[in-house]
Amino acid sequence: MNLASSLGVENPPKPLTDYKDLIRERAGAEGGAFIYNPKVDDIASKYGVIGPDGVRMLVMGTVDRGGSGCMCPASAFLRALLRHLMYREKSAVILDMEAGIEHLGRGTTRGMDLMIVVVEPGARSLETAERIKKLSSEIGVKHLAAVINKGSSGKVNEKLEELGIPVLGEIPFDPMLMKADLEKRAPLDVGGEAVDAIVKIKEKLVEIVEEIRKEKESKK
Repeated sequence: MNLASSLGVENPPKPLTDYKDLIRERAGAEGGAFIYNPKVDDIASKYGVIGPDGVRMLVMGTVDRGGSGCMCPASAFLRALLRHLMYREKSAVILDMEAGIEHLGRGTTRGMDLMIVVVEPGARSLETAERIKKLSSEIGVKHLAAVINKGSSGKVNEKLEELGIPVLGEIPFDPMLMKADLEKRAPLDVGGEAVDAIVKIKEKLVEIVEEIRKEKESKK
């Protein structure tokens, strides 16, 4: 919910599912026939908000209340947009998914080059990571990596190694992150121990993505 302020975006975009007329025009009406492959190539430029460093933010949206009706046209619209962004656009696409495994069951993350699992230092979180590894492989996501949040013990790293999930790094518990959150500022603008760790994680992430890119190029 606070992703926009975390990125330094002061005025977050409306969720795309709020644009009922647009979805009806492109994908059809709820409760009736809908277009599985609607036009979406102009959505990012028209409805995305550009934040610091040229990052363009889009909010997909979801069902906001019980009994709100069939989401078939909206789902088709969002799936088509994700496919377009991942396969047609040349920019890097980062999806911030809800916690848990629901998006894997829906196949929303199908086709992603790399999935990053945020792991808390606890047994339940590790169990979820194990489940994510299984489900992601079933939808064709080959590469996983983990970030350990709020520090860890060696046992967490050991368990992730057993699961075959490489660790990008650890984010320590840092009061400066709470300060940034309360002030609705990007953590990078506030600084702190956690930000230093995040920068190192980003550098390692770039290395892994480059390796994946070379692997894909060699198979062409």
